[in-house]
Amino acid sequence: MTENYIKMIAEDKIYPIIRCKDAEFAVNTAKALAEGGIRIIEMNVEHPSVYEAIKEASKFVHICAGGIITSMQADAAFECGAVMYSSPIFQMNLIKISKNKKVPFIAGATTANEAYNAWKSRIPLIKLFPTEAMGGVQYIKDILRQMPFLNLMPMGNIKLNEVVTYIKAGAVAVGVGRDFYQGFEPKLITIRTREILKEIKEFQKWNNKNQI
Repeated sequence: MTENYIKMIAEDKIYPIIRCKDAEFAVNTAKALAEGGIRIIEMNVEHPSVYEAIKEASKFVHICAGGIITSMQADAAFECGAVMYSSPIFQMNLIKISKNKKVPFIAGATTANEAYNAWKSRIPLIKLFPTEAMGGVQYIKDILRQMPFLNLMPMGNIKLNEVVTYIKAGAVAVGVGRDFYQGFEPKLITIRTREILKEIKEFQKWNNKNQI
């Protein structure tokens, strides 16, 4: 791995997820996000057309192939330019793909027990899904109160205006899907992206200052 993509996500604190079947829409959305300052975007491979979107978008932004369950899906995504992958589940065969390909893997978890087992298997970043349905910010706080060593990235119906609240609760980064782009033109997506990145940076400066 020439770049530490997990570290990049942890630095940026926000992780956009594009989930759609329209390749052109996915590429245009990815471009708008990248122009706003996003460095890594997840594209969910729920439809074959997404592979073409990954191929095009990877020319200007780092792509994480999302929704990976099989090695065939992973292989297809890597051939198209994906640099890492994520899954809604946690299984040993997915870890084997990461080791064999030497690419980062973000495992999915829902319960505290699943998150702990992923951590034991040395998963560097665990996406907790669906966070909102499980209790939102309070759910993150409850898990981290018992296991503060977990690197959690909540996602699942999270809004942009909730991102900083999740970071305050201890999330390493926050995954945001439809609220990032649905119903917005590319120019407005770029503006919204710049605004949330600015808000995150301002909070980090304030937080660092108050920890001294």
